Amino acid sequence: MIKKYPIERSESEWRENLSEEQYRVLRQKGTEAPHSGKYNMHFQEGAYHCAACNAKLFESYQKFESNCGWPSFDDAIEGTVEFVQDKSHGMIRTEILCANCGSHLGHVFDDGPTETGQRYCVNSSSIEFESKPK
Repeated sequence: MIKKYPIERSESEWRENLSEEQYRVLRQKGTEAPHSGKYNMHFQEGAYHCAACNAKLFESYQKFESNCGWPSFDDAIEGTVEFVQDKSHGMIRTEILCANCGSHLGHVFDDGPTETGQRYCVNSSSIEFESKPK
């Protein structure tokens, strides 16, 4: 059974509206190279949105420097991310998807340094940043 999301598009519509890299990561569950993403070392005040559907996913205060090579957050805005067991590449991990459109964001791990104990490891190409109004 295929899950229904509030935002549904055909694969050709996703291809039309996303860059090639965004499509590869968001819709084909790809991963960008470590230390290559524009938001890895980005620490401005604001919010991070899904690059596919613009749903607000993470607040800047949830972001931290993990030295893993990808943007890392210690939590997501409640109800914005869904968790799916991922057994690909010979590992068992927890994949994180946008709860609004089902797009792949990255994975979550239980090795975060804050009280949540979580590290949401997110691909920069799966998110867009909106700075906090001054």
